[in-house]
Amino acid sequence: MRQELVHVIAGNVFAISDAQGDIELDPHAPVGLFAFDTRFLSHWVLKIDGERINALSRDDMTYFETRFFLVPGAASHYVDADVSIIRHRSVHDCFHEKITVLNHASQPAEFTVRMEMASDFADIVEVGQLRERAVQIAVDPAANRLVLRYERERFARETTVQSTAPVEVDEGGMTFRIRLAPGGTWETDLHVSLTIQGEAGQDLRAGLQSHQQAVRGTMREDLADWLDRAPHLVAERGGLEETYRGSLADLAALRYQPLASSERVPIGGLPWAMALSGRDSIITCLQTMAFTPELAPATLRTLALLQGGQLDDEHDEEPGKILAQLRYGESAAFGERPTALYYGAADTTPLFVVLLDEYERWSGDADLVRELRHPARMALDWIDEYGDLTGDGYVRYQRRNERGGAINQCWKDSADAIVDAHGRQPAFPRATCELQGYAYDAKRRGARLAREFWGDPAYADRLEREAAALKDRFNRDFWLPQQEYYALALDPYGEPVDALSSNIGHLLWSGIVADDRAEAVAEHLVGSRLFSGWGVRTFATGQRMYNPVGSHLGGVWPSDNALIAAGLRHYRFDVQAARIAAGIFDLAQTLGGAVPEVIAGYDRSVTKYPVQLPSAGRPQSWSSGALLMLLGTTLGLRPTGENLLVNPAVPGGFGRLELLDIPGRWGHSDAYARDRTASPHRPRAR
Repeated sequence: MRQELVHVIAGNVFAISDAQGDIELDPHAPVGLFAFDTRFLSHWVLKIDGERINALSRDDMTYFETRFFLVPGAASHYVDADVSIIRHRSVHDCFHEKITVLNHASQPAEFTVRMEMASDFADIVEVGQLRERAVQIAVDPAANRLVLRYERERFARETTVQSTAPVEVDEGGMTFRIRLAPGGTWETDLHVSLTIQGEAGQDLRAGLQSHQQAVRGTMREDLADWLDRAPHLVAERGGLEETYRGSLADLAALRYQPLASSERVPIGGLPWAMALSGRDSIITCLQTMAFTPELAPATLRTLALLQGGQLDDEHDEEPGKILAQLRYGESAAFGERPTALYYGAADTTPLFVVLLDEYERWSGDADLVRELRHPARMALDWIDEYGDLTGDGYVRYQRRNERGGAINQCWKDSADAIVDAHGRQPAFPRATCELQGYAYDAKRRGARLAREFWGDPAYADRLEREAAALKDRFNRDFWLPQQEYYALALDPYGEPVDALSSNIGHLLWSGIVADDRAEAVAEHLVGSRLFSGWGVRTFATGQRMYNPVGSHLGGVWPSDNALIAAGLRHYRFDVQAARIAAGIFDLAQTLGGAVPEVIAGYDRSVTKYPVQLPSAGRPQSWSSGALLMLLGTTLGLRPTGENLLVNPAVPGGFGRLELLDIPGRWGHSDAYARDRTASPHRPRAR
């Protein structure tokens, strides 16, 4: 078993260390201090009298700060340790660590405290395959400062470490020689500022005069305000309230401000997706509409600002297409990867329109709908003009960038994710089934926006006709009558890719499923081939490529399951939706802490415990958001005109639920529900 890794996050800035707080290069994990896709510290090791220190305990105070309680020496020395160390670490737009040394002996003591420090300025995407960089090191003893800098043409990154206590500074770190009275205490603040140059001259430096305690106090106030604005959950089921608040806190941690924006938007998650991802951000906003609606307008405006405006093969860009990914690392800056502004996703564009309409339904913000009329219409035009690559009326994808573009440009974006039941990969361009559902939903919602807000009833009528035709065509071409489910995809010749997958649940969510076929789809989703007991697998058992530890070929994703459960309730399959919701909540509460991106698809009767995958991120915005969406689905929350409809379907064993102060165009409303086994008495109110 590998040693536990510890993280602190503040938007795009995050630090990952070992359990002692030390940072050392790991070829298999992004250990270090990172911001905007660059590692600013790759080595940060504390020693006392030349000896490594070991952990006694840790206090994870908030998502952005933690404290390590440490002693030098081996475990056998802990009881008699005459000295202990506290490392209080926090991040915001910089990195701060307060080191406190305590002398527990009855005699004065002298210690040499050494902090080794270095940076390789690696791009996060190359952590496993590092390149050599010429790092400039500047020692400034008079200012108690060490500066590490990397420059390549216009691209420059700089790490500055400064101490509040007198210190000996050399190119490898800082050394403090201290003398402590019996029971005495010594401390220093180490402030690490991060400088980014090359993107509009952005400078993240915040000097020691920024008053760290004030900054942390402001961040604590921001978190408290974030939690207070969200609805308050009162739950009879043990631990559910804590799980709910934990998900809200994770979502707070995963907000960041892109360099070109003045608003904070949700990012993907730790560690590999600490950047703006169109798909993750849109899905997170849809999941959290009843809880943290302020995420949606910021995301919509940011994505509209970055919307594709030209044909660019290198970045898979097309007019009207919504961004897939925005990166700031060195490989993106120099075109070694097309990720500076990358558009290789076929689902983000219709989902942009879905989010805009859904946000207005909840908020009544007609001004934003009018403000984003042009980007929304461009997105709708993209569906037919660039999304339909073969002229058969289906949204398809095929990368323009053959060198570095994403092979699969749907949510299951790993290279081997789209296969048939026998393991064969279809040719390109591919039309996965859920893309058609998203396009159908976007056209229907776009029609409503055009009729009610854009003053264009003719355009609305056209979109409605196109949506109806797409639904008819889809139910003819994708349905597999012998298997009684929808094909995962169509190849370019119209032949179905006959795999049974979780994608069919997204079809229920979009509403494209014919009413007389919905029951068969629902039964597949909760049948033994797809449902593991924890949740719906991405790929059904009994197929050649099924792999319980395969991310998209058998794993269970909370985000996937949240959409599936919402789709089941859309078609009134309340029992099946409750079963999936119960499984995901069990998963979250059994594991504790942040909800992982994905778990293995082993049957629950076999493992008894959710098996996490090493590659899975945690926390992830759309995993934390999934719990909120499942809670909303369980309560049956839906805006209806100026009112909030509540139509509960609570899983057995949940008891009573009350969600107070749900924000929306109605002001604030409460929702109350209980399962059939619960006491009829209402729970306590806030």
